[in-house]
Amino acid sequence: MAEDIENTANEVLSFRLGGEEYAISILKVQEIRGYDNVTRIANAPDYLKGVVNLRGIIVPIVDMRIKFRVGTPTYDAFTVVIVLNINGHTIGMVVDSVSDVVTLTPDQIKAAPDMGASVSTEFLRGLGTVGERMLILLDIDRLLGSEEMGLLAAARSAA
Repeated sequence: MAEDIENTANEVLSFRLGGEEYAISILKVQEIRGYDNVTRIANAPDYLKGVVNLRGIIVPIVDMRIKFRVGTPTYDAFTVVIVLNINGHTIGMVVDSVSDVVTLTPDQIKAAPDMGASVSTEFLRGLGTVGERMLILLDIDRLLGSEEMGLLAAARSAA
């Protein structure tokens, strides 16, 4: 929520999913890399593509395009994985493309509008405006936390 955001500038990494531009705190980003072949995990949800071995660490790969049901996922030389560090866990997040790092001041961040019961805003920190651009600010800890962390931990141990 916007009221949770401190009164300081926030650096965010912006990326595209389908036709929309999203952003997450740059402090959560470990690295950005190309998509590698993954080891599939039996009975995993469709958005959990599998795991990869990243310098000795087993990293679950979550395709946000499938999770958010946006766009048509393709896996080629242009597919991007943002490697995140969330609550001490390393997770790879597949997105369409990475745009840039943006610094948002508190007056550029607005609370997410109430969309009614049909759209959940629990994973949104707010909306950021940069000129004509609108960034959907994700609370990545909440989004990939809780229930998903259990699935991701199970995937890591299954590999």
